[in-house]
Amino acid sequence: MEKVITVDEKKEYLLSRERYTFEDLVILVEVLRSEKGCPWDREQTHKSIRKDLIEETYEVIEAIDTDDPILMREELGDLLLQIVFHACIGKEDNEFDVSDVTNDICVKLIHRHPHVFGDVKADTSEKVLSNWEKIKSDEKDRRTVTDKLKAIPPMLPALMRAEKVGKKAKCFDFADAEGVMLKVHEEIGEFEEAYRENDKASMQEEMGDLLLTLTSLCRKTGIDPEVALNNATNKFISRFEKVENAVIEREMDIESMTMTELDAIWDEIKHK
Repeated sequence: MEKVITVDEKKEYLLSRERYTFEDLVILVEVLRSEKGCPWDREQTHKSIRKDLIEETYEVIEAIDTDDPILMREELGDLLLQIVFHACIGKEDNEFDVSDVTNDICVKLIHRHPHVFGDVKADTSEKVLSNWEKIKSDEKDRRTVTDKLKAIPPMLPALMRAEKVGKKAKCFDFADAEGVMLKVHEEIGEFEEAYRENDKASMQEEMGDLLLTLTSLCRKTGIDPEVALNNATNKFISRFEKVENAVIEREMDIESMTMTELDAIWDEIKHK
């Protein structure tokens, strides 16, 4: 019979360690969730920390995008904590534990890499991805394209979800970028019509169609819409900062200035 280790023994063990392992992290979370642990940690559920998992994921992405290995190390640790935390809750509910999580991902990876662990041939990344999608569809019993479209998580960022839907539905797609650009102009026209009629419901619908078509244009031209929009947003913030700094130097209030005045300042900055 496996010896039961008390919370106090776990605490003593953790305090004696000079360097920690994955198994130590699991023990640490168990201590935090125990009656002798942290009240906040003990109160959490899968649902209550759902948003934390999302936020930590985006913070990892920020570390990747800024090419900061020190920050990446920290943020990956925060993300790993979320995974272990959910596994600990699953264990308490007698649903699954961290060993089930690690076992299942190992089984999945071995099964989806028959070119490594079997006799399937896959000499290129394209072939690997093709095999992966086929195996995944077989595992999930997704027989139709619609099955695959519905399987794309609806909680994904809208642009990312639209891009994935477009890729999966490539059999019902524009022939080329030129065709998409014609459709973009058409959708703009339909939005303008709804706008002139002040039809809010139609405006929302047509804007959705326009954004979806723009993701198709990104796909056809090899542009990641999430990256493109993030870069544009960053550029706007940078430009706004320059304008605001110029306004502050002139001891003016940016909130009370007209767009014409701000545009004039921006033009001065651009010329410099």
